Amino acid sequence: MRESFHHEILYRGKEALQRMGKVRLVVCGAGAVGSNLINNLVRQGFRAIKVVDDDRVESHNIGTQTYSHSDVGVFKAEALQAEVFRAIGVEIEVERRRLTERNTEKLLAGAEVAIDGFDNTASRQLVTECCRINNIPCLHVGLSADYAEVFWNQSYRVPQEGVAGVVDVCDYPLARNLSQFAVILASEALIRFILSGKQENFSFTLNDLKINAENP
Repeated sequence: MRESFHHEILYRGKEALQRMGKVRLVVCGAGAVGSNLINNLVRQGFRAIKVVDDDRVESHNIGTQTYSHSDVGVFKAEALQAEVFRAIGVEIEVERRRLTERNTEKLLAGAEVAIDGFDNTASRQLVTECCRINNIPCLHVGLSADYAEVFWNQSYRVPQEGVAGVVDVCDYPLARNLSQFAVILASEALIRFILSGKQENFSFTLNDLKINAENP
């Protein structure tokens, strides 16, 4: 297993990967953000991950998410669980349930860090409030058109419908490169927080290839 993380160990050091592997993450959403992010994190040494999502894979998900045509119709969380285990031998925990006002606290229980990758206002609001009340560090990753943002809870404001990062329909403009950039920014922000305690916020626009470090 150590050989699988050869380059990460060379870059970050063995102790850093050991710390990352012990951190309990709850990732909310297994779509363009969640599926790519989890796939990326387990390949960098994260092991204790729970994903919360109750959607099924649809054919239009293939372009921006990690799923294949053979996964269409399968619950995203379960397809992702199988995919991650095949790829790296890590078994993530799955909660195949819709996050609601009644179960948010239970689903986030035990999280050392929560990651909000939802694409709707209601779910984002529930995660935001629960993490603030329970003092859970939460990283929000939002996508819309050519814009992406990666913000920690203290600096985050839930967008209104139709504003960057939140769209309540399946057919919204989303480039694969945007989601990949967002996942990279989110991964690095998460790792830096775990290793240094520093919370960094970023926004990104694809058309002009500009990354902004946002002040809290």
